Amino acid sequence: MFLRMTITSNIKTSLPDVDKAKTYLTAIEERFKTEDKSLAGKLMADLTTMKYDGTRSMHEHCIEMTNLAAKLKNLGMSVDDSFLVQFILISLSPQYGPFQISYNTTDEKWTSNELTGKLVQEESRLGREGIKVAHYVQGAGSKAGKRHQKSHKRAPPNMSDSNQHNQKKKAKKDDRCNFCKKVGHFQKDCTKRREWFEKKGIPYDPNHKVK
Repeated sequence: MFLRMTITSNIKTSLPDVDKAKTYLTAIEERFKTEDKSLAGKLMADLTTMKYDGTRSMHEHCIEMTNLAAKLKNLGMSVDDSFLVQFILISLSPQYGPFQISYNTTDEKWTSNELTGKLVQEESRLGREGIKVAHYVQGAGSKAGKRHQKSHKRAPPNMSDSNQHNQKKKAKKDDRCNFCKKVGHFQKDCTKRREWFEKKGIPYDPNHKVK
C-alpha cells in the first residue's frame, strides 16, 4: 500500500499491516493519541518537579515553565495561570523564601508574567546583596589579619623562658646567707658570721646551728 510507504520505519513497525487506507489511518491516529498521552505525562512531571538551581537566569527558568504549560495546552491539558504561578513559586530555591512568604501573605494575586517580572527584580536584588556580603567578609578578613599581625608584637612570653627566669630567681633565693641576709654565699661561708664568733670568744664552727 502506497500510504504505508510514506510512514517512517520507526513508526511503521508498530502499525498493523492492513490493506484498507481508512483502517490504517485510524491506527495511526490511535498511535499518536497514545504518544500524546505519554508526552503530556512527561511534560506535567517536568512542570511540577522543576527546580530553580541558579545555573541559568530567573527569566529563562520562568519562560521554560511557561513553555511547558503551553505545550500541555496544545495537547488538550490546559494549565490554569494561577496554577502555573504556584508551580513557579514552588520551584524556587530557599534563598527566595522571604519572597514566597511575602506573596502568600498578601491579598494581591499576580499573573505568571507579573510573577516573572518580580522574580527577575528579586534575583537582581539578591545578586547585589551577595556582592555586598562578599565585600564585607573580605574587609573583615583584612582587619582580622591586621589584628593578628599586631598580636605578634605582643606575643606572650615563652613558657621555657619563664621557667628559666623562675629557676634563676629560686637559685638566688637559695644562695642567700641566713646570717647577713646577703646573696652570693651561704651562712657557713659568711665572714661576718666568723667575726661574730671571734668577738664572742666562741670557737668558729661553720655548721653550728642555734638551738
